[in-house]
Amino acid sequence: MKEIVLINITGPDRPGLTSAITGVLARANVNILDIGQAVIHDTLSFGILVEMAGEDSKADVLKDVLFRASEMDQQVRFTPVSDEEYRQWVSGQGKARHIVTLLARRITAEHIARVSSITASHGLNIDHIDRLSGRVPVGLPADQSKGCIEFSVRGEPDDAEALRAEFLTIAQELNVDIAFQQDSVFRRNRRLVVFDMDSTLIDAEVIDELAKAAGVGEQVAAITERAMRGELDFQDSFRERMALLKGLPESTLEQIAGSLQMTEGAENLIAQLRRLGYRTAILSGGFTYFAERLQQQLGIDHVYANTLVIRNGVVTGEVEEPIVDGQRKADLLRELAEREGISLEQTIAVGDGANDLPMLSIAGLGVAFRAKPLVKQSAKQAISNLGLDGILYLLGFRDRDGVQNAPN
Repeated sequence: MKEIVLINITGPDRPGLTSAITGVLARANVNILDIGQAVIHDTLSFGILVEMAGEDSKADVLKDVLFRASEMDQQVRFTPVSDEEYRQWVSGQGKARHIVTLLARRITAEHIARVSSITASHGLNIDHIDRLSGRVPVGLPADQSKGCIEFSVRGEPDDAEALRAEFLTIAQELNVDIAFQQDSVFRRNRRLVVFDMDSTLIDAEVIDELAKAAGVGEQVAAITERAMRGELDFQDSFRERMALLKGLPESTLEQIAGSLQMTEGAENLIAQLRRLGYRTAILSGGFTYFAERLQQQLGIDHVYANTLVIRNGVVTGEVEEPIVDGQRKADLLRELAEREGISLEQTIAVGDGANDLPMLSIAGLGVAFRAKPLVKQSAKQAISNLGLDGILYLLGFRDRDGVQNAPN
């Protein structure tokens, strides 16, 4: 009669431990039903679920495992598993799986406690917890640090919208970001990433900078703010703002272009995406004059933005159709996905304003980056506390994957 036993081994991490223990099991022709190992701060936790022959054989095998583990300074615990317990475990493999990603400058015990409490209250069981961020050096300033913990959970939430609402509440309360995604084949197989430009790839709204130079800064900034909050139609607000820029010298554009700063993590994100073979695009309600320069700096594949009409060395204030608004961004995302021969599920869209919501809603992964409250609440995912390269964590990317010999 076959018997099932869970073997748990803990102790100092030792080279050759896995080989030694499985070597003992191999000599008894033991079947491995499940296996897992984790090392935290050089301390090992190793588990093997095994199926072995009758009682007499089992006793000899477990005695040999205990002896071999003791030689390597390990503690061992044996737990018999009943047929019913094993059947329940097997039946769980068909359940849906999700990924909960916790991002913060520093991860605290309260963050873990609150996230795990919410998942449990919605009927989700945590299978694995992994750290994706690198090891934090002693004394590193908090604003230069970044932490990410990924939870692999099993089950279907009883109320997905309530779960997201609870995550959003504690995210705002604790200054963290929490993403909740289905763990599908597409999560690690996205192929196209599209970005808004202003306040997403760059740390400014270009039209506001142009308005300051034209002496109409407060008027334009107020219109921009209302448009980004979704209080004004984007096309109408765009025409109104462009009219206020009439007469701005072309030479001013060069000055502003030279002063623009990229957002935290933008260069690293694009570099890693290019290294991994992703296609990238800027879909912006801003201007091609600035987007194309950013394209050259970062190596972005496609740019779609609005054109500043210039005659005789000055901005005319006119609008060239079609205006890249929210619906146009969504249409362009569909066109690019079709051109690349991929599904929308394999796309990522990133933006901060209300006019980004149409593309965020149809992308496989829509990320509101340091966004207005309306956008943050409406988007599938949001990042507000880390840089733009925090998106890599949502793909399951580890810090050590990006740089050779990076700390893990």
